[in-house]
Amino acid sequence: MNDIRRTVLWVIFGFSMVLLWDQWQIYNGHKATFFPSPSQVTTAAKPENASTTTSATGTSVPSGDITAQTSKAAGSRVSERVEIKTDLMRLSIDTEGASLVRSEFLKLRDLVNQDKDFVLFQQEPDHIYVAQTGLIAAASGVAYPTHKTVMTLVSADKEMKDGQDELSVKFESPELNGVKLLKTYTFKRGSYAIAVRHEVVNNGSASATAQVYMQLVRDGVVPASSMMGPSSFTGPAAYTEGKKYHKIEFKEIDSNKAEIDKNASTGYVAMVQHYFLSAWLLADGINRENFVRKLSDTQLALYSIGVITPLGEIAPGARKVLESTLFAGPQEEKVLEALAPGLELVKDYGMLTLLAKPLFWLLDQLHKVLQNWGWSIVALVVLLKIAFYWLNAKAYASMAKMKAINPRIMEMRERLKDNPQQMQQEMMKIYREEKVNPMGGCLPIMIQIPVFIALYWVLLSSVEMRNAPWILWIQDLSAIDPYYILPVVMTLSTLVQTALNPAPPDPMQAKMMWIMPLVFSVMFFAFPAGLVLYWLTNNILSIAQQWFINKQMGVPPQFNLPKFR
Repeated sequence: MNDIRRTVLWVIFGFSMVLLWDQWQIYNGHKATFFPSPSQVTTAAKPENASTTTSATGTSVPSGDITAQTSKAAGSRVSERVEIKTDLMRLSIDTEGASLVRSEFLKLRDLVNQDKDFVLFQQEPDHIYVAQTGLIAAASGVAYPTHKTVMTLVSADKEMKDGQDELSVKFESPELNGVKLLKTYTFKRGSYAIAVRHEVVNNGSASATAQVYMQLVRDGVVPASSMMGPSSFTGPAAYTEGKKYHKIEFKEIDSNKAEIDKNASTGYVAMVQHYFLSAWLLADGINRENFVRKLSDTQLALYSIGVITPLGEIAPGARKVLESTLFAGPQEEKVLEALAPGLELVKDYGMLTLLAKPLFWLLDQLHKVLQNWGWSIVALVVLLKIAFYWLNAKAYASMAKMKAINPRIMEMRERLKDNPQQMQQEMMKIYREEKVNPMGGCLPIMIQIPVFIALYWVLLSSVEMRNAPWILWIQDLSAIDPYYILPVVMTLSTLVQTALNPAPPDPMQAKMMWIMPLVFSVMFFAFPAGLVLYWLTNNILSIAQQWFINKQMGVPPQFNLPKFR
């Protein structure tokens, strides 16, 4: 290698190979190394399947208990949806089990259709994602109220009024074998965390032993917003003291290879997708049994993750209460950290979490000052360039030295083109005389690559970028630039960087040095605007630093335009 342009070529080529390697891994049935791809999309069918196939398999829960028939009195009742509105959400709770079947976020726009609010929970013909709870009897053949039992709304208020900080909505089941379930949802202003209270009343003449189950049920369909570009994991996840945070692929459940800590007294279970999650949270010290399973093998495959918590024996006339929290909202790191230990880990930074977390912290601190995520990205790149200034200076100094001796190298190559061995010896001699390391510009760049990949994942995974404007036409940093202005400018900046380096003597290499940046830049037309802004800022600062160092070393900057003749 006799000039830095080939070094840059190898860096670009290496990054391209990373992308190709990821796709090769996926093609061969392995997990992606750097850029996880969406889970397999399942063909949708009607939601009636959800209510007829929710039997428990593979856990200690008898299948007959969860799908137990309600009493004759309750069986004749028809369920209905109760609409609830808070300052952040519009929700639908089905009186069948008082299950949460729809959650619309009033302050977050849908990424695909900006005219609509984002919807997380929903029960529609082409998509099912709901939160369910109910009771399981310890005795075989005994039925208690489940998520199939039609309940009655017993509270009056269904909308959070101005100045109201809290709204409670209560449902009551009919008695089944002397046991009644009272379920209360409590919503707080400014929060996506919902307090869910299960109060079990024994009105029978004999003691009752009940367990509360809480589960999240969804199909394997990947959200359309996650398919617009690189996306994070979609599927169940759990956290326990023993196994820590672990994701569970839908295909692992299909093949009965899913692993989860069955018994625990801490942690949570969750359903995760790009930017959003739902999770059942219990206080530490409460014994629970975690489970994950496939609920149906119909066209719309349904999957469930949940917990079962024993209440112990309930004497006649007595009652027991279980307090829990259902979080259903965006993956805002500070909010998740405050809710439960390890909950912030659902925010998927890939394999470079140790670098990504401090980068997000710094980005968040900059946002507190600048109050604009776009300018915060620009400021973060500026700080990184300052931090790596001397490494970059070393690389650009090596480039400048290579550029200075390039005419001598080209003359020697032409003179000895028929004697490759002597040409190599003369080239090494020139490098020794001029104290030039042809790889000197490569190592500083390679050291920085993990930082830039980590920052890539920070910007990709941060829900804070959703609907976050920068300037003028960029009104959502998580979406593609609607006019492709940033990708075009980024491509031009990449070509300027290429033009600042001397042309390789080999015509084929000279062509590749211009073709590769163009190929590389094409990917940015499908990237979110925040990622393109970060890369464009880095390019502009790199050009400025390279120009400055060239002039400082007495190597006049000049543009070497391509020759494709």
